[in-house]
Amino acid sequence: MSQVQYYGTGRRKVAVARVRLLPGDGQILVNNKPLGEYFGTESMKIKVRQPLKALGVEDKFNVKAKVEGGGIAGQAGAVSHGIARALLQSNPEYRTLLKKKGLITRDPRMKERKKYGLKKARRAPQFSKR
Repeated sequence: MSQVQYYGTGRRKVAVARVRLLPGDGQILVNNKPLGEYFGTESMKIKVRQPLKALGVEDKFNVKAKVEGGGIAGQAGAVSHGIARALLQSNPEYRTLLKKKGLITRDPRMKERKKYGLKKARRAPQFSKR
């Protein structure tokens, strides 16, 4: 007996989340920990649940996510993005609603790389005339 599963890869900054959606009662596990235990602040928990709430399917799917890289906020965004992409796989008709809420779009903002001859990405060494 094989269960139906939907997969989605979410990314934000340098955080990457591999998300599995299983039919269930709304349980969310991130790195084998309950959502509340992994993401401490309420805003992070809201961010993760956003795609499910937008479609009104919070109690229809269980979410299992493995996330790595970046900080805690980037990871929350990555899990949210992964859930949205997995939901699209489950039903392509969700696309318009998720797109309208801006949940499908990947947040591409990353730290800019340091260039040679500079102290940081854009910070030049101090100039001394004399």
